[in-house]
Amino acid sequence: MGAAEPVMEEQGKENGAREEGEKENKVNRDAKETDKQEVGIQEKMVENYTQKEFHVSNLRNLNPSNPLRIVVQGGRVPNIPRGPNATRVAAPAPAQTLSTPQPPLNTLSSRAYTNRISLFLFLLHMVAAVGLVSFLGFKAVQGLLKTGDTRRKERRILEFWLPQVEGSAILSIILAFVWQKAVREWPRFMIKFIVWSSFATSLSAGILLLCFQRATTDGVGIALIGFAIGNGLYACWVAQRVGFCAKIFIKSFEPVSKFPDLNQPTYWMLGIGFMWISLWVLAVIGALNFYFPPLIIIALILSLAWTAEVMRNVANLTVSRVISLYYLRGMQSNTQFCFHRAMTLNLGSACLGSLFVPTIETMRIIARGLNLLEGEDEFMFSCAHCCLRVMESIFRYGNGWAYVQIAAYGKGFVEASEQTWEMFERQQMEPIVDSDITSAIGFLTGVCSGSICVLVTASWTWAEHKSFTATVSLMAFFIGYLLTRIGMALPHACVSCYYVCYADNPQNRLFDNTIQNRIELIKSGGDNVVPTPRVPVPRRFTV
Repeated sequence: MGAAEPVMEEQGKENGAREEGEKENKVNRDAKETDKQEVGIQEKMVENYTQKEFHVSNLRNLNPSNPLRIVVQGGRVPNIPRGPNATRVAAPAPAQTLSTPQPPLNTLSSRAYTNRISLFLFLLHMVAAVGLVSFLGFKAVQGLLKTGDTRRKERRILEFWLPQVEGSAILSIILAFVWQKAVREWPRFMIKFIVWSSFATSLSAGILLLCFQRATTDGVGIALIGFAIGNGLYACWVAQRVGFCAKIFIKSFEPVSKFPDLNQPTYWMLGIGFMWISLWVLAVIGALNFYFPPLIIIALILSLAWTAEVMRNVANLTVSRVISLYYLRGMQSNTQFCFHRAMTLNLGSACLGSLFVPTIETMRIIARGLNLLEGEDEFMFSCAHCCLRVMESIFRYGNGWAYVQIAAYGKGFVEASEQTWEMFERQQMEPIVDSDITSAIGFLTGVCSGSICVLVTASWTWAEHKSFTATVSLMAFFIGYLLTRIGMALPHACVSCYYVCYADNPQNRLFDNTIQNRIELIKSGGDNVVPTPRVPVPRRFTV
């Protein structure tokens, strides 16, 4: 028995080896058949390539990562499906190149009308204003043809009131061009001169009206003196910002020389403004002989303010379009085409911005002024801080910097405001933008022209007809301010384009390190400028 067991084990091993050998032979036969089929497939593929006049000797196989890319003299044989019924494998579909999706570029040739609702409201307002002015002008002419007190009253107004108002309009247009030319030629001197001359002229106008010793003139004089005091404090506050503002003016005026006709939109707007004011003054005379004269005159004043602001922003958009395309694309645009675009496609944004930007900026300035008064009353400071936070939030969605993107890309006013402020935050430019005094320079220029008009017309009217002195003074100041702001649209637009286009592309070769050096100086604490009040709470209230 012991001898039989080894014999059986040897037989079992031989049987297992024989079975394994048969399996291996079977696998080899299958592999050979598969290899033959594979060779046949490759031969068919080579024949097809030969029909297309390719050099077979240079074609080895397909790239495994891209089946359509031919590998010349090298590479591995692609895995071909194996099987007894294998047929020619169809060429796979072309593989598309994967790429990171890029955000769409903003188009510079948008043909869509922006802010159509505000455009409709402004056009509706203009239709009503033209109708009202025409009707009241007819009433003024009708009053001159009547007999009695009405005729005598209107003749006195035409003789002693109308010439002074028209004279103030002409004087303000002349001053507007003088201010603009002087700022472009001598920015360093003119910025200081405007800041302090607005204080001096408004104070002088107030004192002059007080010297007339009438109740009406005293009220206007006190208002001008109060404004002059605030203006003087502001001049002291921004004294250290004047140098950088002058540097920005100089840099932003560099492209202006490349566009000789860049001032033409300003000429058109001032001409239209002068003609409209002439009709508007006649309508004010007619309103005196109609129902509810105070309400009608207030409505006419608000209408003129909105219309003049829209005219200013049309000139602003035209200049912004020309200058921004030069910065962003290196293009020299046609000023007339840009003016036509501002009067049509972007007019709705100009109307909306003209309605809200002055109000938002005024409330923002008031809120910041209240935050400077850090009294002991914590409740009052909390209210002022809350108002500042609200105004800063509103300012993000409605600010004057938006006109550059409206002009360049044809965006709506709110969208342009938000995206422009996001660019400022991305480039860490908020301290520079907050401390910029370009808008203040334009405002103070208008105040200075208005005060000069008051000095001239008030003296003239006091010598001719004393009872009209207060009303003529107010009208002259208002008209002088509005027309001068239109004339100063070009410098304001140039500075806005410089800031916004830099924030859009700081690596542009047209920009130097002026803004970047200023940012680094502010971060390092080397800037001695008093910071502009913002949302963060002062240290004394954080304990």
